[in-house]
Amino acid sequence: MMLLNRSNRWLILAAGAAIQILTGIPAAWGIFRRPVMAEYNLSRADVSAVFSLTIAWFGVGCVFGGYLQDTKGPRAAGLWGTALLTFGMAAAGFVPRGAAGLFCLGFSLPVGLGTAFLYPAVMSCAQKWYRDKKGLATGFIGGAVGASGAFLTLFVRRVGGQAGIRACFWRLAGLSFAVCAAGSLLLQDPPPEAPLPSRQGRPYKRPPLDLPPARMLRTRDYWLCTASVALAAPAVLLFSPVIVSLGQQRGLSEGAAHLCVAVGSLGSAAGRLLMPMASDRLGRRRTDILLLWGLCGLSAAFAFARGGWVVACYTALTFCYSGEAALLPALCTDRFGLPHAGINYGFLALGMSAGSLGFPLLARLWGLEGGRHWLAAGAAALGALCLTALPEAPPQPGRPAAKKAEGPGRR
Repeated sequence: MMLLNRSNRWLILAAGAAIQILTGIPAAWGIFRRPVMAEYNLSRADVSAVFSLTIAWFGVGCVFGGYLQDTKGPRAAGLWGTALLTFGMAAAGFVPRGAAGLFCLGFSLPVGLGTAFLYPAVMSCAQKWYRDKKGLATGFIGGAVGASGAFLTLFVRRVGGQAGIRACFWRLAGLSFAVCAAGSLLLQDPPPEAPLPSRQGRPYKRPPLDLPPARMLRTRDYWLCTASVALAAPAVLLFSPVIVSLGQQRGLSEGAAHLCVAVGSLGSAAGRLLMPMASDRLGRRRTDILLLWGLCGLSAAFAFARGGWVVACYTALTFCYSGEAALLPALCTDRFGLPHAGINYGFLALGMSAGSLGFPLLARLWGLEGGRHWLAAGAAALGALCLTALPEAPPQPGRPAAKKAEGPGRR
């Protein structure tokens, strides 16, 4: 086992980025949608359910993956995630035609859980190694998550176009096993910091910010943060599964409509890379509020987008949504501490599960399929208001305190 130290901690970022390149199924689901419908004889409602359930299982799995990361270490969580992800990809290739329920069971469940085990393992591990540069670590690995959508788009079009979607799933299973297993073996927590000379011989004190899940769940901050996560979800998750067909309905050629997925993934990568680093200067809360108001305005503009503006609006939405999602791990550790970062992040990610299941159902029940843009805009506005009511986090070591002009809710 390779022992890492401060001089080669960049290997954690490299391993984490390599793993996350293969976990972007949700970002690229629009490119899977048509070949899956054709090969497995599934309806539009079926493939939408597959997508929503994958996201929902991701949120639920983050709790268990985070607990495993906190108790057994990131390597154990990463290897379990690799096994689940590989199994789900391979199992998808064997599902018979017309078996929507079996596809959800064999693909959505293990892939959602597998990506959930891998994400907190990588992200929490990176933040522990880069306590002084949380935004950099979060942004670098988050950028790989966004780039995953572009990679999978090219992979599915090339491999799936030549050998079929079943072969595509099988090859992704082999690639996921090789890359994610190798990357997971590199994951390890940093060695404990040596006590300062002035503290040697004195009793150990718990870190000043260390909220276990039971305490975190009783705080107002947790519920406001989780609500904002759920309310941000519809701005992209209501559209990403149907973006190819939506683009064609609004004047794009088939090739340009497929481009929405790839370019949107690059927007996602940029948001995940840049926004956490920007938040190191602006503050997590302020950056998150700006991104949610951006989602609100862009969701409204998307309702009127035609032609090339569909690509532009969708890319801007993925930038804001992914930037907001990428801030979540740092927002979590800033407010609740690092010792339970994995499982605490998992409980926050339950908001994503609620949003991915609740808003599509709400759109159908209210007959808002055509007005989902306005549903997304209203939800994002409510999410911004939730974070406006959130108090500022205590100043973190190595990061300047947020400026006092940050708005209401200051302590």
